[in-house]
Amino acid sequence: MAKATKSKKASSKKTSAKSKKALKKSKSSVKKKEIMAKKSALKKKTIAKKKVAIPKKAVKKTTVVSKPRKETKRVPEVKAPVETKIRTIESIKGYSKKDLEHFREIILEKRDEIIEQLQNLKDQMLDPTTGEYINENSPYSLHMAEQGTDAMEREKTFLYAQRENKFLGYLEDALKRIDAGTYGICIECIEEPQNLCETCPLIPKARLEAVPHSQLCLPIKQRQEKK
Repeated sequence: MAKATKSKKASSKKTSAKSKKALKKSKSSVKKKEIMAKKSALKKKTIAKKKVAIPKKAVKKTTVVSKPRKETKRVPEVKAPVETKIRTIESIKGYSKKDLEHFREIILEKRDEIIEQLQNLKDQMLDPTTGEYINENSPYSLHMAEQGTDAMEREKTFLYAQRENKFLGYLEDALKRIDAGTYGICIECIEEPQNLCETCPLIPKARLEAVPHSQLCLPIKQRQEKK
């Protein structure tokens, strides 16, 4: 009997402990539900506040006027004057090879003459005893009067030699133009022919034979000299 009473007491203690635990759980679940309900109510209030339409300030509409676009004009391509001259020279029918060889012979003859003349002038300006150029201090002339005339002669020969050297350069350029095939074309009539000569834009043969280094026809040369 004692054992039965003990087992009953133990079972009653166990049930009381279980009931206490169940009560605690029920209380905690009730508290959780209350907290969740409060949180959901707060969320609903905040959402409702957000949904309330707040009157916005009247915004002035600004009309943007679009500026008219500037028309981009196409600028015509400006060709370089050298390029245009080269193209026009190529389009001009110059003198034939036979004529160019004829002018070459004339130029070479003139060149040989000038080289010979320059050599003679050089010999005149040199002192035969010393082999140096004669100046005022050289004992070539003894008298004062002779020294003055000698100085004048030396100046004349020097200027003449300068002119001949310049002419020699013109002849060399003329030979280059013959090689390039542009010899005998008037430089003023390349782009716009003046038609002052029968052979325009070519310089007449008679003028080239007389002045083989010429780059201008006679009427244009005379017009330039009058200016």
